[in-house]
Amino acid sequence: MATCVGCQQSHFGIFQLKAGFCEECRNKREASASAKAEKRAAVSSKTNIEDILLTTENDPQGLLIEERLGIISAECAFGMHVFKDLFAGVRDIVGGRSAAVQDTLRDSREVVLHELRMEAAQVGADSVIAVDFEYVDLSTSGNMVLLVANGTAVRTRVQST
Repeated sequence: MATCVGCQQSHFGIFQLKAGFCEECRNKREASASAKAEKRAAVSSKTNIEDILLTTENDPQGLLIEERLGIISAECAFGMHVFKDLFAGVRDIVGGRSAAVQDTLRDSREVVLHELRMEAAQVGADSVIAVDFEYVDLSTSGNMVLLVANGTAVRTRVQST
């Protein structure tokens, strides 16, 4: 006898179970997954990606969090080519700011925020709260950097006063 993971009922023979679930539980799971996918598609088709709110706040004022959809993240790896490295090294010696390095960091931040909005739209979120950035040096020479943005995808509505 084998036991279904979903309903915990015993079934004769392991061949009645697929992936640990009986036929009835598999059908329920598939129907539930299909309904969730349809709901996500409906929400994301209505949502303009640029309208998705991104904030570093955990509890944004004026917004009521109706549903937390989970943690999402986006990554962007980028290289600093030899000339940028050379000029950055000169700036280190003489002082000042490196416009080339700053432009690369700014561009990577814009890319990762756009990708974070796309991830939010895919799960049906209209906002991402508690956004956090992490820069990681991927090489010993410092010419490859990874930028990761994480946050909690949520559905919100404006609080009435």
